[in-house]
Amino acid sequence: MLDVGSEAPDFELEDQEGKTHRLSAYRGGWVVLYFYPKDDTPGCTKEACGFRDNMEALSDLNATVLGVSADDRASHARFAQKHSLTFPLLVDPQKDVLETYDAYGEKNLYGRIVKGVKRVTYLIDPDGKIARVWPKVNTFRTSSAWSAALTFGHTLAILPSGSIRYVTRLTPFTIRPYRFFSP
Repeated sequence: MLDVGSEAPDFELEDQEGKTHRLSAYRGGWVVLYFYPKDDTPGCTKEACGFRDNMEALSDLNATVLGVSADDRASHARFAQKHSLTFPLLVDPQKDVLETYDAYGEKNLYGRIVKGVKRVTYLIDPDGKIARVWPKVNTFRTSSAWSAALTFGHTLAILPSGSIRYVTRLTPFTIRPYRFFSP
């Protein structure tokens, strides 16, 4: 796993539309770089849709979301279209970037040790340094989008529906129905 505070390794990958993305081109803004095993599987869909549903909050924080997996462009395009994903899904069939970010290797899958893509999320700061790492994202407990947004120092409420709301003033009434997080 890459260390918090270290320089995020630069890379250049194509997205589902054939557009080339270079990590260094996003300097000056936050980047949520998430790695996921496979397009259109239940966990990966939940994670991607969590980012999609929270894009406004992330955009307000000047954050760009980049998803990376070893699936091909056609698979990414179908996945993005089917679920109305508005952020780039980057193609890494050789697994070079996946390995660089320690998102490919041995993992425990239903009690068996297998080699594959790990679900890892990195938050990269505007200077290109790793600000936070989520080494084992559990898409059924929390969304990486929530966690990424929280790191920016804002107090957010996770509503029972799963959506994020900014909270400017806490009152006893608002504390009961929501879960509040602040770093």
